[in-house]
Amino acid sequence: MNTAEKNVRRIKFNIYAKIIFLEVLVICIMRFFTPVLLNYPPMSEEAAFQSQIEPISHAMQYLSLGSITVIAYIVCLHFLCKNSFKFLDLYVKDKSKITFDLIQKVRKDCFVIPKKIIFVQVAIIFVVLLMLFVMLKANVQLCFKFLLVYFAFFTVIAIISSVLIKQDLDVVIKLTYNINTDYHDFKKTTSFNGNLIFNLYPFFFIIIIIIALLGYAKGCSAIGEGNYNYYKFQLQNMDFNNLSKTELIDSLNAVTLKNQDDYYFIIDGDDTYISKSTGNLSDFFIKYLNTYYDQTDGRIYEYYGVEEEGYAQRITLDGHTAYIGFKYSSSTPDFANFFIYLCIISLIIYAIILYVWSKGISQNLIEVTNNLVRISKGKIAHNVGVLPVTSNDELGELTVAFNDIQKITKDNIQKIRDNQDLLMEKERLASLGQLIGGIAHNLKTPIMSISGAAEGLNDLIKEYDSSIDDPEVNSQDHHDIAKDMSSWVAKIKTHTEYMSDVITAVKGQAVTLSNEQEMTFAVGELLKRVNILMKHELKNAIVYLNISLKVDENLVLKGDVNSLVQVINNMISNSIQCYDGKPDQNIDLVVTKENGNLLISVRDYGPGLPEEVKQKLFKEMVTTKGKNGTGLGLYMSYSTIRAHFNGNITFESEEGKGTTFIITLPIN
Repeated sequence: MNTAEKNVRRIKFNIYAKIIFLEVLVICIMRFFTPVLLNYPPMSEEAAFQSQIEPISHAMQYLSLGSITVIAYIVCLHFLCKNSFKFLDLYVKDKSKITFDLIQKVRKDCFVIPKKIIFVQVAIIFVVLLMLFVMLKANVQLCFKFLLVYFAFFTVIAIISSVLIKQDLDVVIKLTYNINTDYHDFKKTTSFNGNLIFNLYPFFFIIIIIIALLGYAKGCSAIGEGNYNYYKFQLQNMDFNNLSKTELIDSLNAVTLKNQDDYYFIIDGDDTYISKSTGNLSDFFIKYLNTYYDQTDGRIYEYYGVEEEGYAQRITLDGHTAYIGFKYSSSTPDFANFFIYLCIISLIIYAIILYVWSKGISQNLIEVTNNLVRISKGKIAHNVGVLPVTSNDELGELTVAFNDIQKITKDNIQKIRDNQDLLMEKERLASLGQLIGGIAHNLKTPIMSISGAAEGLNDLIKEYDSSIDDPEVNSQDHHDIAKDMSSWVAKIKTHTEYMSDVITAVKGQAVTLSNEQEMTFAVGELLKRVNILMKHELKNAIVYLNISLKVDENLVLKGDVNSLVQVINNMISNSIQCYDGKPDQNIDLVVTKENGNLLISVRDYGPGLPEEVKQKLFKEMVTTKGKNGTGLGLYMSYSTIRAHFNGNITFESEEGKGTTFIITLPIN
């Protein structure tokens, strides 16, 4: 087993092990604290006594609850982590099968699983408890208090487990970036203060529940203690032995009740007498009396979690042992309401404080985040000053770091702006230098032709001059000489017009791209300049430019024709260079119209672009020419079309079949 596989298995093991450990831990803690919080009767947790009361002992109930909860939790966790586990398996076995869609699902799951764990945990415990209470037929009061206790403990465990599991899920997220570094699929679905409240508020809620239950239990115990002492004092000062049952009832009626809901009872073997019709002596109460009467000195308790107690006194009735006593409540409505109101008020106050506090913390983060987003999108607001440092903790350090980044970014942007024109001008002059070599060669032919024409004209002038006084020269000879001179002048005119076009084209390319003057040009003029300026480079490379004009050559576009000429020439030059000196190749320049846009496509049939170049093209300065290229040409071309023509450049390329660059220009 290799190291990667061991690490993957360790992640899965950690997730399940943490869940099992925490579940076992909470069951053990609850086994100890639940009797205290619910004010269980003393000694009622003994196994021998429980076997008389419960079909299943409390120890078995806790064990069953824990086992069912762990199994249900692991099943749900396995379902929640399905995509993550699938990713981990593929990461070890075959990374090539990991799709970006799976990576997106894994990242999304890893963000939301910690929160889902809390809801799943709470839902599971409620379902399990309800099932147990239905089967055991526990009373409503105990169910409610039991649910509060279990909710408190298991919510704490759920929050702790979500934090611990998130550590492993963070490892999974980091592994996804080893496969794909694209982070633009991230979407904000919650806020920092929302997360803070979500994680902190339950803890306070749980603390309030535990404190309230503990205080309520101690208060009920104190009330019960006072009632117990009262009735014990009353009955111990009276002699109930050897009285008839009628006399016994009369004596008990004479005792002043501490509370109007209290009532007395007489237990004579299986015969039970209760002074109040609504009163009740449960089996638990009677068995507790029979089992623990001597240990509790007559203080008898009602069923688990029920706030009722009693004082019992052993007497002799008609020659045999009987019990008399009073049963009373160990709580009052006002006392219970006090704790309920206290919990509600405390939770409301804490919620307000937590909201204000978390909002204050998140506000600093929001300011930093928003400004960082602006920086990442290139939208630096120069009128935004330094963010104030309002704390001396990590948030303060973050603010200081942001201020430093903002200053560095502004300085760098200013440097880029200062150097932008220089860089563009250097690239333009470099292109112009290449053109001048070709232009000089192109101008040699018309210059030589003009020179020859001048020599011809000079000869004709001499001939005409010498023929003036020659009697043999007639008028027809003069007309012939004039015709020859006219022919040479026409040739000179043609060559000078060509030279003028070349000079105009070259001069236009020297115009700075920062010129924002509104200009227009015709498509025919554009293609004419491209043809003139690229003629020499194409001829030297023995590459043929096939121009296909499928729109009216008089179609007018807005913008600087020289800028567009440079963009097209750059693309043609790239196409020439892609053939790497191979002669007799073709480049197609096609101009068409589609959906209100003019499309200018430059296509070659070379080797195509590598995949790594495709991904970076137009996003950064990338070249396929090695040390001979800067990557600035296409990058500038894209910037020019976007900024000066409100257009776009796209490309299609297939390795081995060639590349097509498409310039899209809106027709105004």
